[in-house]
Amino acid sequence: MRRLARLKRIVLTSILLTTTSAYGSDHVPLDAKSSDPNVMGWMQGFPPSDEKLITQPDSNYFSFPKLRWSVCHLREFLPTREISRGLGNALPLNYLPESDLDDMAQKINSLSFTPLNSDLSMTWEESLFANYTDGILVIHEGRVVYERYFGCLDEYGQHAAMSMTKSVTGLLAEILIANGELDEQMRVKEIVPEIAGSAFANATVRQVMDMTTGVAFSEDYADPNAAIWTYSRAASPLPKAKEYKGPNGYWEYLQTVQVEGKHGEYFHYKTINSDMLGWIISKVAKRSVTELTSELLWQPMGAEQSAYQTVDGKGVAFAGGGISAGLRDLGRLGLLVLNEGAINAKQVFPSHVVQSIKKGGDRAKFTNAFPTLPGASYKSQWWVFHNEHNAFAARGVHGQTIYIDPTANMVLVRFASHPKAKNGYIDPTSLPAYHALAKLLIANKGDSDTL
Repeated sequence: MRRLARLKRIVLTSILLTTTSAYGSDHVPLDAKSSDPNVMGWMQGFPPSDEKLITQPDSNYFSFPKLRWSVCHLREFLPTREISRGLGNALPLNYLPESDLDDMAQKINSLSFTPLNSDLSMTWEESLFANYTDGILVIHEGRVVYERYFGCLDEYGQHAAMSMTKSVTGLLAEILIANGELDEQMRVKEIVPEIAGSAFANATVRQVMDMTTGVAFSEDYADPNAAIWTYSRAASPLPKAKEYKGPNGYWEYLQTVQVEGKHGEYFHYKTINSDMLGWIISKVAKRSVTELTSELLWQPMGAEQSAYQTVDGKGVAFAGGGISAGLRDLGRLGLLVLNEGAINAKQVFPSHVVQSIKKGGDRAKFTNAFPTLPGASYKSQWWVFHNEHNAFAARGVHGQTIYIDPTANMVLVRFASHPKAKNGYIDPTSLPAYHALAKLLIANKGDSDTL
């Protein structure tokens, strides 16, 4: 029975894609090169040998180092809904000429920076392996200047975006607000009457968007009684046990959430806000979040691949972390946001959508829960750094990011499979690298203009 319970916890954790590290702080995991899925031999052979199988539900497929393969194969483990790219032609990305692209890659790889809280410098290329990078794309002044793939990912593949999904959900909400379809000051219960008995009932849409709701929810995976486990059991698309009496699906769970604190008082990063927001925008638009993402983003931005999004047992998409997509398509999404809704000389959504996000949230409400992000804020499910370049980002566990630097006119997309989930372990060798790259690109703008 204990083993069965443990396996259930493993499966439920992986469903939410917000797992903590499988190792304690004193454990040194395999490095990026040794844990490369191609080196490990996961799922290789016809058929693979038993020791190289990664399966569901009898395997911890989202533990390290298996996660380094699984992040590119989620729809082999969980049901999904398509985010269709439509039938139109993909929007080609502009690249530097091949020889210049190689020269730029060498320049970027040798870029040196100092990680946070360190006296030792590190090169850009060293940081890619330190952060278990699976794919990275850099667009500067509208042109791809750097693109690399590792491990499970290549240009044809798709990778779990994790909580970057939240930023897509937040962007959809901002678009609906700009289009006059959603009022950010309405109470949630006015839009979703099913939520009348929940702590979300009297929160405003804006408070849900900015995660300043006063709702009880613990994401402490070390606590077997934490709310995350109840949420996980509800969200599981696997058949429920006969004796199961809890909520079925994301939306049923949201109806049970209790009050904790006051709405609007502080920012608390709680995934249930994103799923509440997904329900809100689905109600208002009368379409699922996957349909909205396709209609408002993927098709008009000229995506080259359809994406997909995991769902619960009732087919409700996981608005807080379920998207998997191609690296270049998230580059297109980043360009769309960088250019305030415009791409390929076409205005996809009003510019004030992004202007609202870039302003950030109330920094006084951000508290000190994220020591690697001093002075930051959270707005519409985007992280706003308030640094000298006014950078902001979509972020997800294990190292996912769309980092947008308006001052450098730069979009950086990274997929990764770091052994530890929390970005606090990854930021010290990521954020300084991004900023150093932005400054390098600004300094070399004159050179790149002639390439």
